[in-house]
Amino acid sequence: MKANIHPAYKPTVAKCACGNEIEVGSTKENIRVEICSKCHPFYTGNRSRIVDTTGRVDRFKKKYGLQ
Repeated sequence: MKANIHPAYKPTVAKCACGNEIEVGSTKENIRVEICSKCHPFYTGNRSRIVDTTGRVDRFKKKYGLQ
């Protein structure tokens, strides 16, 4: 490997919108994410909260009468 061409890899904190903070290693500092494993419905098992920003899930449920 060539010396002094690679970015510095250091520990940093990834912050989720729900308030969860995760220590990770990265070349960037202060990473912000919208959703993490603590608040994502797939990992929490809470299927009532559906991550949807454009309303596609609601339109699908309305179209097929699933509400």
